[in-house]
Amino acid sequence: MPIDTPNRLAAAVSPYLLAHARDPVDWHEWGDEAFAAARRRDVPILLSVGYSACHWCHVMARESFSDPATAELINRSFVAVKVDREERPDLDRIYLDAVTALTGRAGWPLTAFLTPSGEPFFGGTYFPREARHGLPAFTAVLAAVSEAWRGRRSEVAAAGAALARRLASPPPTADADPGPDALGAVYRALERDFDPVHGGFGEAPKFPPAAALEFLLRITDASDAPRAAPMVQATLAAMADGGIHDQIGGGFSRYAVDRRWLVPHFEKMLYDNALLGRLYTRAAQVTGDPGVAGVARTTLDYLVDDLGLPDGGFAASEDADSEGEEGRFYVFTWAEFLAASGDAASLAAPVLGAAPEGNFEGRIVLHRARPAEAVARDAGTDSAEVEEAVVAALEGLRALRANRVRPERDDKAVAAWNGLAIRALAESATVLGEPRYLEAAVRAARFALAELRRPDGRLLRSRRAGRGDVPAFCEDYGAVALGLFALFRADGDPAWFDQAGGLVEDMIDLFGDGTDGGFFATGRDAPSLIARPLNLSDHPTPSDNALAAEALLTLAAYTGEARYGERAAAVFRVAGRLFEGAPTAVAHLAGILAVALAPARELAVVGPAGHPTTAALLAVAEESFRPDLFVAWGDGHCDGGIPLLQGRVALEGRPTAYLCRGHTCTGPTMDAAELRRLLTRRFRLSDGERRVGP
Repeated sequence: MPIDTPNRLAAAVSPYLLAHARDPVDWHEWGDEAFAAARRRDVPILLSVGYSACHWCHVMARESFSDPATAELINRSFVAVKVDREERPDLDRIYLDAVTALTGRAGWPLTAFLTPSGEPFFGGTYFPREARHGLPAFTAVLAAVSEAWRGRRSEVAAAGAALARRLASPPPTADADPGPDALGAVYRALERDFDPVHGGFGEAPKFPPAAALEFLLRITDASDAPRAAPMVQATLAAMADGGIHDQIGGGFSRYAVDRRWLVPHFEKMLYDNALLGRLYTRAAQVTGDPGVAGVARTTLDYLVDDLGLPDGGFAASEDADSEGEEGRFYVFTWAEFLAASGDAASLAAPVLGAAPEGNFEGRIVLHRARPAEAVARDAGTDSAEVEEAVVAALEGLRALRANRVRPERDDKAVAAWNGLAIRALAESATVLGEPRYLEAAVRAARFALAELRRPDGRLLRSRRAGRGDVPAFCEDYGAVALGLFALFRADGDPAWFDQAGGLVEDMIDLFGDGTDGGFFATGRDAPSLIARPLNLSDHPTPSDNALAAEALLTLAAYTGEARYGERAAAVFRVAGRLFEGAPTAVAHLAGILAVALAPARELAVVGPAGHPTTAALLAVAEESFRPDLFVAWGDGHCDGGIPLLQGRVALEGRPTAYLCRGHTCTGPTMDAAELRRLLTRRFRLSDGERRVGP
C-alpha cells in the first residue's frame, strides 16, 4: 500500500481505528470480509486490539504499524485486523483470555494470531521494533509465525482448535449457593494482599481498586471485618495524594507504574472516574472526612467539564500522550514550576513534591509529598499559610497548563460507561448537595435513551457523531439500568424506573443463560464467535454478571417480584467457584451478595415534594451509605406504577415513611429521628441472616 494512502479504516467510527487509517498496513475491521480474505489467501489473521488512550498502543503504532518495511511483512503474510476494545469488549475478552492462556499475561496492545476460523494459536502484547528487555522484535515474531503457518500447519491448527474449545467451555458452577463464608473469603484475601505502607493491593503496577474498595466500604459495619474501613481510608488517601490523581484538574489516571501511586500512565478513562467519583462520595459518608468529599467533587467536576459531550453524554477517555510525548500535558520542569508558582514556590514545592531533579524523566509529577503541617513546622510558619501557597502555586500551574496542547479525547460515547457516570452523578448529587450533578445525569440519561438505542429499542454499544451500530452488551444493559434506577431515587421521576425495568427485562431475554442462570456478554441476536463470553471477573469495570445481579436485586426490591431475586441468586451460584478460588476477582459481585444476604430493605416515603417533613425523611435515608436500602418516594396521590409505593398513603395528610423488608413493613413513621433509629443496624460477615443490633 502506498504510504499515506487511506486504508479501509478510513470508514470507521472509532477514533482509535481512524488513527490507523493512514498506516501502510492494509487493515480490516473485524468482520466476514477479513476472514473471507484470510481463507482465500490461506494466511493467518493478525489481530491487534487497543484503544485510543493507550500509550503503548501508540508506541507500537509509531514503531511498527507506521513503518513501511514492517507493514510489507504484515500485508504479505497476514490479513491484518484492528479492533477497538471499547467498541468490541466481546472480542477483547475472548482474545485477552486466549493470550493469557498462551503466555500467562496479557494487556494492551493485544497482539494475537488466528486461523482463518478465528481460533487463536499465538499471541502477546507489545512487541518492540528491535529486540529488547527480553522481548523479541516484532518483525521476528511475524516471520516465525508465518513460517510456522506454512511449515507446521497441522500442529498450529490443532493448538488453535484446542484453545478455542477451552475458551468456549462454560465455567463450573458451585454445588451450593454462596453464603456469608464467601464474603469472608473475599475480605480475608483483600486483607492478605493489602499494602500497609502505600495502600492498595499487591505490587506495582497499581490500578485503582474500585470494586474491592466498594466491597470493603459496604462491610465497614461488620464486626468481624475490623480492617475494612482502615484499608479503604488508607487507599483512598494514598491515591488522592499520589500523582495518579491530577492535582490541578481533578480526576484520576488509569494506573500507577509504582507501589506508591506516584507516576501514572497518564490516560484518563471515563469508567475510572465515574467509579472513583462515586466511591469517594460514598466514602465521605462513611468517614465524615470533608477532604474525601472534596476529591469526589473534583473528580466528578472533571467528568462533567472535561469529558462531557455537547449533546449530553460523556466521552470515553483522554489520551496519555500529547505533542508526541507521554504525560507532556501534566508534568513540569523545575524552571516552569518556579515561574508559575512565583513567591509561593518555596512553601508549595515540598508539599507538591517539586524538586530540581524531578521524579519522572527529569520532570515533576505533582503529588502531595508532605503534609502542610510538617512543612509549616520546618519553615516556622502555620499550616494555613502553607496551604495558601499551595493553592497559589496550583493556580499558576493551571494557567501555564491551559496554554498547552491538551491530550486528544476519544469522543465516542460508550453505553456502559455512560451508565456508570449517570449513577455516580445521580447519587453524588443527593449526597453532596450538588444540583448540577443531577442536571448532568439527566442530560446523559436522555442522551443514552435517545442516541444509544436503535428504533426498535435495542441498546447500542457506542455512538460517535451519530454513527455506530454495534449492539450493546450485557454490561451496557446492566450499567445503564443502574444509572436510571439511581436517577429515579434522586428525583422521583417514575419514567426513569420504567425505562430501567424495561432494560432489565431485555437483559434477561437477550443475555440470560437458560441452563445455569448467569449472563452471557453477547446477546442471542449477535453473530457467533469462537466462544460466547460469560464474564464473572471484574476487568477493570464491574463484570457483566455483577452489574446484572445488582440490577436484578434493585428491581426485586422495588417490585417485590421473587423471580428477579432468583435470577440474581443464580448469578451468585455460577460465580461460586471464583468466590472459593479467586475471591478478589469477584469483589463487586461480593458487594452485591452482601446486600442479598442482609437481606435488602425497602423504604417508601410518601409526601409532597418540597414539604419539610418529606425532605427530612429523605435526608435521613441518604445521610449514611446503606447499600442494602432501596428508596422510593411519591406525592401520595399517584404511585407512578411503582409497586413499593402502591397502597402507601400519607397518614393524616402528613409525609410518612414505611420501612420494609421483602415488602413487609414496620409501622409507618412521620418522625425523622425514629426513622434513623429504625435504619441503624449492625451485622457480622459470618451471620446467615444478619442480626439487627442496637
